[in-house]
Amino acid sequence: MSVRELVVLGTASQVPTRHRNHNGYLLRWDGKGILFDPGEGTQRQMLRAGVAAHDINRICVTHFHGDHALGLAGVIQRINLDQVPHPVTAHFPASGQHFFDRLRYSTAYRESVELAEAPVSADGVLATTGAYTLDSHRLSHPVESYGYRLTEPDRLRMLPERLAEHGIRGPDVGRIQRDGVLRGIPLEEVSEPRRGQRFAFVMDTRLCDGAFALAEGCDMLVIESTFLDEDGRLAADHGHLTAGQAARVAKESGVRHLVLTHFSQRYTDPDAFERQARAAGFEGELTIAQDLIRVPVPTRHT
Repeated sequence: MSVRELVVLGTASQVPTRHRNHNGYLLRWDGKGILFDPGEGTQRQMLRAGVAAHDINRICVTHFHGDHALGLAGVIQRINLDQVPHPVTAHFPASGQHFFDRLRYSTAYRESVELAEAPVSADGVLATTGAYTLDSHRLSHPVESYGYRLTEPDRLRMLPERLAEHGIRGPDVGRIQRDGVLRGIPLEEVSEPRRGQRFAFVMDTRLCDGAFALAEGCDMLVIESTFLDEDGRLAADHGHLTAGQAARVAKESGVRHLVLTHFSQRYTDPDAFERQARAAGFEGELTIAQDLIRVPVPTRHT
């Protein structure tokens, strides 16, 4: 049975706190794993969360501030130490190539795993697999930053009652799916479109077109909300979102499940982020992220 869930490894912005590690998020998607923004301490958080190096197939770094990238060195070395049997691909802003190189080769170790570097330099598609298309959009932050989005291909859902009406059963179901028609009955007569699931990851940014483009129609949006609304000017100055702004992105983009994260150490009441997100009008499912929780991707639309 396929598993699609977000494993939250860390939720702090800038510095870790007693209860929040630096950033780190693993998306499990049908047996594959995408690690987003591994901050300092990610390797230990993986151990606590039951995430193994073998679970990582792709690494996506939004930008090269320390709370989003300092864990790269340990994660890459652990992938090699554990001799992960499959290739791993790393995406990161091309302008930060020198940072990636320094982190990748910060200490001596034996390279035993194929790590493919796929820097991001523009909006667009980064990879296409049978399970998803991965694309990126530029965000608005003091350093170059990109958000990421997974889109599952749209497919068809077979309608059992329609199949029964036309006497289509057993191997004939596969034939009509393959050929598009069976005994004069078109595939459209016994099926309906099933929209693919969509997931977006939006970190450090001000409100911008890229954030809305990534969030559009998503089943799950993981997005930073570093500040509360009363500190909106501070958020804009430092290139961040408030809880209300993040909720606005989700509301206007039709997001089903909103995950707020990347909280400033200045705040001690996580419920305040939920209150402000609701006050901004977001009515969907809402999670205020905590370290080591698992958040299922919403089930598909039927």
